Amino acid sequence: MRLNTTKTNATTFDIKKFANWILQIGDRDMLMDQNGEVEISIPKELLIQPVENPLMSLVQFVYRSILHNLKDVNFFQERAILAPTIESFEQVNDFMLSVIPGEEKNYLSSDTPCPSDEETKIQGEWFTSKFLNDVKCYGVPNHKLTLKVGVPIMLLRNLDQSNGLCNGTRFQVTDLGTNVISATVITDTNIGANILIPRMNLVPSDPGFPFKFQRRQFPLCLYFEMNINKSQGQSLSMVELFLPKPIFIHGHLYVAASRVKSMQGLKILILDEDSQVCNSTKNVVYKEVFENL
Repeated sequence: MRLNTTKTNATTFDIKKFANWILQIGDRDMLMDQNGEVEISIPKELLIQPVENPLMSLVQFVYRSILHNLKDVNFFQERAILAPTIESFEQVNDFMLSVIPGEEKNYLSSDTPCPSDEETKIQGEWFTSKFLNDVKCYGVPNHKLTLKVGVPIMLLRNLDQSNGLCNGTRFQVTDLGTNVISATVITDTNIGANILIPRMNLVPSDPGFPFKFQRRQFPLCLYFEMNINKSQGQSLSMVELFLPKPIFIHGHLYVAASRVKSMQGLKILILDEDSQVCNSTKNVVYKEVFENL
């Protein structure tokens, strides 16, 4: 957590209040049920109020004047929308892509099961190309990757660590070729450098995944929104937390709220089961995690 400090007493009080609220979210002493969950109310000043189009409210807060800043590399460095699930991640990215002018280009992957001595025949029968095309998982781009010139993207694999082109590095698309994508680095080292990104053979790294397959695709995803895991370690000026479903992983609400540098830079949009805006959400903290600390 890296909150900006100030010299004015009133604002200093607000900073301390906000910092304490964030710390309480991750506190081991918070009263939880047996599942490590508790329903918490979000401060009114942090909430997105009920509106006709909740997704548009996300744009108006985090990406206000985006159409006038597409050529400004710095615009995308300090802002992001965070979400806990792949579905909400894609929902916002698809909406943002529709806002950006220009022609879309679709890139389709080639998906194949990873062969093994004993299971090759079974894999060939069960894991057809169509089945594998529909598989979505963290850390691997979708079968269909849709981009436009000017959109922010994020690298999902280490490409050239010696030059700072690592998993999580962000870029802005400058050209959409057939075999390579041209982009400008907007974070980490080499900001402003132009690079070419090729297709790669990608295998999901999650050990809990029930089978292995290989996807040949550009190692990229749109970056208007990112999952909360990917945001760890970052410090941003503008953060919108989008919760169409409650957080379900230990500490994720704390991680998301603590990415921002000031209270004024954070807004939270919570939807209930009927997709109506509400003011409370679940927090998950497993006290067992703290036992050996």
